[in-house]
Amino acid sequence: MKFSSLSERQILKAQAEGQLDNLEGAGKPLPKEGFTGGSDAVGYRIMAEAGALPREIELRKAVEAEMQALRDAPNEEARKKVMAKLADLQMRLSIEQEARRKFLKR
Repeated sequence: MKFSSLSERQILKAQAEGQLDNLEGAGKPLPKEGFTGGSDAVGYRIMAEAGALPREIELRKAVEAEMQALRDAPNEEARKKVMAKLADLQMRLSIEQEARRKFLKR
């Protein structure tokens, strides 16, 4: 018997018995990011308790702020300065995201 059919049967049985009713998070979308392992969760918890943010999130916030600054720029010269800073931040963000992906593949 295949594992998939066995697990499917177990799920169907649990549904029929109502064991999967009223679960926390039911009907809500799954997180966009994948779940992290135990060691990552500990690291994130320590950072949260210290009030620190992962570098990737800091960069995302900075990119959002620069996008708003670009929309609010009063003239072409100001837009060019903001666009240069925005390009730098987006490059750094891409590097951080790639580093995280490589780390999670290990």
